[in-house]
Amino acid sequence: MTDTFRKWDYKIIKISLGGILGGKIDEAELAAQLEEAGGDGWELMSVLTTALYQGRTQDAALIFKRPRP
Repeated sequence: MTDTFRKWDYKIIKISLGGILGGKIDEAELAAQLEEAGGDGWELMSVLTTALYQGRTQDAALIFKRPRP
């Protein structure tokens, strides 16, 4: 089956960065989330963050896809 006709499932994982003004991504938590999702056949498509100001963020959303069986 070609990608043109393929149907996809999507998954979003939200990671809280904590703090009132935002925080830093916990690299160990991020790696664990990516390993778990990848092991289940999910491919990371994008990472979105909520912008506050001066480059600070409070949350990150990891967006994954995988082909439907």
